[in-house]
Amino acid sequence: MEASLVTEPGIVDILNELIQLEQLFHRPDRDMTRADFEVLIETSFREVGASGRPYSREQVLDELEKRCAHQTRHNWETRDCHCLEIASDNYLLTYTLRQGNRVTRRSTIWRQTSSGWKMVYHQGTIVADT
Repeated sequence: MEASLVTEPGIVDILNELIQLEQLFHRPDRDMTRADFEVLIETSFREVGASGRPYSREQVLDELEKRCAHQTRHNWETRDCHCLEIASDNYLLTYTLRQGNRVTRRSTIWRQTSSGWKMVYHQGTIVADT
């Protein structure tokens, strides 16, 4: 049985804010541009995809730019969202993402800065069939 994670009551507002930001990466708003994502993604950002491959900030920005250009709407579902403050102004957001038959667990580190939220790291892990 999976452990049930509970976000501390004092950071539920942060959880909700980060969920909204995270959704922009899965369902980019029609008006979003590469420049908008550049503001949200830390310059030192790294990602490890569900495939296990590492991705740089530039690779992720390229992919997001393509998604915005094609405006493909996916019926992807997120659930089991949880937020944990891991250091001062640094938060770990975890959730499960269902993309059709593919289910992954996602983890993102977000940093709260004077200029707004910055995505620092992201990782996806495929959930094995059970």
